[in-house]
Amino acid sequence: MSKVFIIGGAGNIGRRLSSLLATQGHIARPLFRKAEQEQPLRERGAEPVNGDLTRLDSAALAALMAGSDVVVFTAGAGGKGGEEMTNAIDGEGLKTAVAATQQAGIKRFLLVSAFPEAGRGKNLSANFENYMRVKKMADVALAQSQLDWVIVRPGTLTDEQGSGKVNAGLAIPYGDIPREDVAATLAEIIDRPDLNRIIIELTSGEVAIREAVGHLAKD
Repeated sequence: MSKVFIIGGAGNIGRRLSSLLATQGHIARPLFRKAEQEQPLRERGAEPVNGDLTRLDSAALAALMAGSDVVVFTAGAGGKGGEEMTNAIDGEGLKTAVAATQQAGIKRFLLVSAFPEAGRGKNLSANFENYMRVKKMADVALAQSQLDWVIVRPGTLTDEQGSGKVNAGLAIPYGDIPREDVAATLAEIIDRPDLNRIIIELTSGEVAIREAVGHLAKD
């Protein structure tokens, strides 16, 4: 059993991950900001933690994380609030989380990032270009840390029901993937502590999630 602290715990992937972890005997500790988010998270079997990533320094966040075994960062501005919010959550928020994880004495850190081909060939806005730049620099900040990190770069996220099958690799063609399958992949990675310091690109595919993650752990 692991205690998993989820930054972005009230988000689309975070909520799904909390539910999965609860059914698998883990303790999900999703970070939430709004009072109305707490009860729905509890109904998913989670133990919610109140806090606003944009208002916490690393010491305060470390105190909230205390006692956790794994940190999952799946927070994101989602295009809301323009470049300022993207920089605050996806950029500085990630750096604060990495520092807090180290201060809390936690070694394992999973980051949901962005597929590098996202938006390729489209007329991209300055906000999206900034989003991709910030995501890449967040990857760099985590990869340069001493944590046992895993960076997951999913393709275009959808709300379709997950199939339980993915294409996961160091470099794969771009594609879509249901959020449900991203959450299930994160849950599987949590159960594989031997899988660390690796960047995984992820889309829908034909291989069962457990098998796909197992192959990466052996490579």
